[in-house]
Amino acid sequence: MRRGALTPTLIVVALLVVAFVFFSNVWTDVLWYQQLGFFEVYIRENLARILTFLGGFILMFGAVYASIRLAYRARPVYAPDSEVRDNLSRYQVQLEPVRRVVMIGLPILFGLFAGSAAASQWQKVLLFFNQEQFGQQDPQFGLDISFYLMSLPFLGFVTGFLISVVVVAGIAGILTHYLYGSIRLMERGVFTSRAAQIHLAVSGALFLLLLGANFWLDVYGTVQNNGGRWAGALYTDVTAVVPTKSILAVAAALVAILFIVAAVIGRWRLPVIGTAMLIITSILAGGVYPWVIQQFQVRPSEQTLENKYIERNISMTRSAYGLDKVQVQPYKATTTASSGALAKDAQTAANIRLLDPNLVSSAFGQLEQYRPYYQFPKALNVDRYTVNGKVQDTVIAVRELNADGISTGQQTWYNKHIVYTHGYGVVAAKGNKFTVDGKPDFLLSGIPTSGVLGNDSNYQPRIYFGENTTDYSVVGAPEGSTHREQDRPAGKDGSTDTQYTFTGNGGPNVGNWFNRLLYSMKFQSSDLLLSDGVNEKSQILYDRTPRERVEKVAPYLTVDGNAYPAVVDGRVKWIVDGYTTSQYYPYSQQQQLQNVTADTQTSTGRTAVLPNSTVNYIRNSVKATVDAYDGSVTLYAWDDQDPILKSWQKIFPSTIKPFTEMSGQLMSHVRYPEDLFKVQRELLGRYHVTNPDRFYNNVDAWSVPNDPTVTGTDAVKQPPFYMSLQMPGQTKPAFQLTSSFIPQTVNGNARNILYGFLSADSDAGSAKGVKAEGYGQLRLLQLPTDTQVPGPGQAQNKFNSDPEVSRELNLLRQGASDVLNGNLLTLPVGGGLLYVQPVYLKSTGETSYPTLQRVLVAFGDKVGFAATLDEALDELFGGDSGAQAGDSANNGQTPGTPTAPNTPTGAEDAKADLKAALDEANKAIQDGQAALAKGDFAAYGAQQSKLAAALKKALDAEARLGVTPSPSASPTATPTPTPTPTQGG
Repeated sequence: MRRGALTPTLIVVALLVVAFVFFSNVWTDVLWYQQLGFFEVYIRENLARILTFLGGFILMFGAVYASIRLAYRARPVYAPDSEVRDNLSRYQVQLEPVRRVVMIGLPILFGLFAGSAAASQWQKVLLFFNQEQFGQQDPQFGLDISFYLMSLPFLGFVTGFLISVVVVAGIAGILTHYLYGSIRLMERGVFTSRAAQIHLAVSGALFLLLLGANFWLDVYGTVQNNGGRWAGALYTDVTAVVPTKSILAVAAALVAILFIVAAVIGRWRLPVIGTAMLIITSILAGGVYPWVIQQFQVRPSEQTLENKYIERNISMTRSAYGLDKVQVQPYKATTTASSGALAKDAQTAANIRLLDPNLVSSAFGQLEQYRPYYQFPKALNVDRYTVNGKVQDTVIAVRELNADGISTGQQTWYNKHIVYTHGYGVVAAKGNKFTVDGKPDFLLSGIPTSGVLGNDSNYQPRIYFGENTTDYSVVGAPEGSTHREQDRPAGKDGSTDTQYTFTGNGGPNVGNWFNRLLYSMKFQSSDLLLSDGVNEKSQILYDRTPRERVEKVAPYLTVDGNAYPAVVDGRVKWIVDGYTTSQYYPYSQQQQLQNVTADTQTSTGRTAVLPNSTVNYIRNSVKATVDAYDGSVTLYAWDDQDPILKSWQKIFPSTIKPFTEMSGQLMSHVRYPEDLFKVQRELLGRYHVTNPDRFYNNVDAWSVPNDPTVTGTDAVKQPPFYMSLQMPGQTKPAFQLTSSFIPQTVNGNARNILYGFLSADSDAGSAKGVKAEGYGQLRLLQLPTDTQVPGPGQAQNKFNSDPEVSRELNLLRQGASDVLNGNLLTLPVGGGLLYVQPVYLKSTGETSYPTLQRVLVAFGDKVGFAATLDEALDELFGGDSGAQAGDSANNGQTPGTPTAPNTPTGAEDAKADLKAALDEANKAIQDGQAALAKGDFAAYGAQQSKLAAALKKALDAEARLGVTPSPSASPTATPTPTPTPTQGG
């Protein structure tokens, strides 16, 4: 090859490689969307992006090219007669060889930048052309709300883009005129040719017309203003900004006409004077005049003048966030714990959740993980299931794949992507019950899975898609193939593992060489291309987290930070809440999603952090499900009256199903979403006040209390809690999402007195396609400010400072054990507010996990502390709480578990029995660990049974003795048990 041809050849090869990489990314996306059934979304979204890009590119390219071309054609022809012109001539000579390239390349470069910027606004474009009416008008201009959410943002984008086009094209034309001598700097001033004058006049007129349009749009934008103390157009905006913006719009149009006149007659005095006057007017009318009105008219009488606009802000904010239907109920809470006070709330007391989903993850792991390549999330989820005809609060988690748990020597590409591909099974425990030794009481557990929730003959326990499954896997093989996936432990001793081959439709096919090559490029893996583990039946699974899949198929949604699993119709489904949002709702207060949803859950990484976007309108418009086995995504229009969702349904008509197609089982697991609730409770801290005068004075502002169970200097908000609860005024308990309020924090200080209690009804019912009437109802209990009801912080301080509680907790801390405070629940029962906190004990061993040992309760200034909830409540309410009328008569232990007798025998006998029982427990642990080290799982299981029996004896002896057993002799570590396999699974 000739030397001169080498460079072009290398350039062509490089361009071909880049083009192929780009094509591989595009085509693999096509395969992914086609397989999932959402190809319409991919096509329409990218078509919108492409058309918007082309529109922006053509406008910018055409304007810049025309400006340069016209300036070049109008260049004067003359002989250089000065040093300046001589220098320009040299520049022209140097530019001439590449002039054509520059005249085309520069507009292309600007066009690419402009097109990219325009393409990012594709959602505004689609919403504008497919907008739905709200049927509600803004209070200032009387326009439908859709104008502000769907028309005004688009018009603002178009106006701003066209101003940029005119400015860039005008500058390009001026530089070209100067370079070729149409504009010259001379001793007597600036020489401008006739052609250059016309060019400048037209550019100036276009700029001013667009500036006038922008001023006119700013008039309507005042109702979206968030720069003041309250959102929307306030007194100064209405009386000063709106009229001055209108005047400026007209003035800009008049000056634009003067520029056109100047271009015709060749005289520039009028447009120059007009421009100067426009600048002065914009400074005076647009800045100085509103400032004067604000300082000298509004500030002295602010409360009176702003009253009407504050009322608008309150009304529109409550409407935008769904707070206008909150049921507010005065609640004169008592602080006196009287005997039998919980008799009317026995059902609620029976369902009080004692298992803290944020603490028992390690317990689930030690008891149910089975293999190091399985894992449970940091925080589990709270749901409810019908068990034996009764609704049972449940703590639930999925046993997901943990590729990092594969031994170091086995960390090969083949093992990570072909052998270890999925997790196995759901584990669920009763929320309000525990075993005699403080372990979760499982409703669904084991491998193979067994329990009351997994008895469906079609139950599919394998988890290919989950929150922690982030790497790709290659699955599927023809019948009889030797390439099979690791499945689950098998046999009584669990020493062997079964194998499995994926049989669903979970990802694009990589059975042909072309698709394998494309995905090898996408994931930069030669093994994917060359491995014999990839065959003609292979599918590739990627983008496997539920939130990620929903975000890709519904790019217009903001997705809740917590997807949760549920066993639905024999399948494990991830349920994901999706929101339609906007930041353009008139008179509505803006919120930053990331800030207002931050709490203990997000700070510890237990739930995902929402994007740092600003919104002032939000609706839970979509409920989505992601199948944990095949990754299929289904979107349901939950709020089918939301105009924004209706607009997106017009754009993507076949992607969203009506909620009437949801099965009864799926409906029974729908719950009120956490992030929406957090946004609403943050706003309710101020917007529970609807009187403008009281709102102005801000005397009734509330705040969300900090989590009292978190130690350290950084204060974080207490998260909301799911629980079954009968609110005052309700006829029966319902699954609720709850939170509380204390007075607003001022300068870092707050009185930790309870002022409000908020609940959201999360029971959607169990009938197919029919929402329960009360679902989503927000109920706010408003406490009188003169009643000193302790807040969560005060309740926690009472627990920590109570002498009896401290003594018993110190006993529990002996023997190298840690005492962990569970979530502090607040319940409006017994005519007041009851606080319940489970107390866990965790030893320092590597395989240790928290076990529930005690329950703390508080009502007013009184504290109760006992081994079971019923005992603690009885202690709190003078010996008889009345709670035993319900299902809590088993004292929080598993049904059938003997409870400790109330009448002690001789103290000496009890002490002897206690010591003997603890000795038996320690021996059982030691023998069990020895058996586990030898791999003798049968012997290990026998020792576990002995351990449970010994601990039961210890509890009996403790009750007879009337004191807490010293944990110095208690177990320090409980190794992972191996279940006895059952049929099915």
